[in-house]
Amino acid sequence: MRVPSFHRVFRAASNRARGLSLGHPSIIPSILVVLMFSLVLAGCNNAKEQTFQGWVEAELIFVGPDETGRIETLTVREGDLVEKGQLLFTLDADLQLADLAMQEATVKNTQLAYDRAIALLKTSAGTQKTVEDAEAALRTAQARLNSAKTRLARRKVYSPVSGSIQQIYFRGGELVNAGKPIVAVLPPGNLKLRFFVNEANLPKLKLGDPVTVLCDGCNKDLTARITFIARSSEFTPPVIYSMDERSKLVFMIEARTPQTEGLRVGQPVSVALGERS
Repeated sequence: MRVPSFHRVFRAASNRARGLSLGHPSIIPSILVVLMFSLVLAGCNNAKEQTFQGWVEAELIFVGPDETGRIETLTVREGDLVEKGQLLFTLDADLQLADLAMQEATVKNTQLAYDRAIALLKTSAGTQKTVEDAEAALRTAQARLNSAKTRLARRKVYSPVSGSIQQIYFRGGELVNAGKPIVAVLPPGNLKLRFFVNEANLPKLKLGDPVTVLCDGCNKDLTARITFIARSSEFTPPVIYSMDERSKLVFMIEARTPQTEGLRVGQPVSVALGERS
């Protein structure tokens, strides 16, 4: 038995409704059929709006020590808001204090040697060469003293940017190697949206184009602008693939928005091309 197609049934019901008078007993069921199919068709048209899956990503600022040391104090916690120049943590400074004392002693000794060379030159018991050597030694000692002061000052580490503390990797008392991040700071402007489009939709996009962002808890009018379009394709990331899409090649797109309130790192989003009116 053949089942009539969707559009055939819709046309038949419409023609039947047009052929009946308002008083005919069959007019109401016919109108209801037409209305039902109209709603279904409207729903199908709305469903045609294509969206692309993605997530919120962050460009974190990692803050760590210049030299190996043990954390003495940690003045922030995850979630804290910090201002640029705010103290984040301090490291033990025993070695730096010892080096500073040694460099201060060296400067004093080289200063005495320089003064003695000047005095001898005035009495013709010394030479100009001796004075020049003493002066060079004094300059070197002063430079090393300044370096020691800087190394000591940098045992206190301050935030290079304003933002929120996203992660703390070491705690008080732990030994941290040089260059290892202790704190990750996220400035508000460092949030971005990353989503993926297939090759068919790629020609529709260009840098600066607006997109509409949909996610749980987001503003309904949240928009962003495309800031990056990948030149090479990749397989659909496992975190967003479906059985139908996992074998397709896609291109990574990045967009940024000034409306970062409510966005969280790793939050899944749906992105529609263009702005909603």
